[in-house]
Amino acid sequence: MTKFTEDHEWLEIADGVATVGITGHAAEQLGDLVFVELPGVGKHLSKGDVAATVESVKAASDVYCPLDGEIVEVNEAIVNDPSLVNSDPQAGGWFFRLKLANADDATGLMDEATYKAHIG
Repeated sequence: MTKFTEDHEWLEIADGVATVGITGHAAEQLGDLVFVELPGVGKHLSKGDVAATVESVKAASDVYCPLDGEIVEVNEAIVNDPSLVNSDPQAGGWFFRLKLANADDATGLMDEATYKAHIG
């Protein structure tokens, strides 16, 4: 199940764990990424907390935690090569995996059709 936030994060949820990244739209708006800072494994975050930071040649931006949970894995590949986020934002360019405190909270997020309407 893929869900989206108004802040342009995507979540792929399976077995109570969400793989989280930024959407292709967000990556395009940011431009070429040159730096990614990820949260530490084991960190507990609440919905809306800053989870990661990205910097592009244009600007710096925060990536927010879409739901309450604990970071269980991070994608070191995008730290070593931030361009992966631009080239493959909704697959190989994922940021972190979040063990959800309550998987049912995801029902409040947008589906793909609603997100596409949101970005116009």
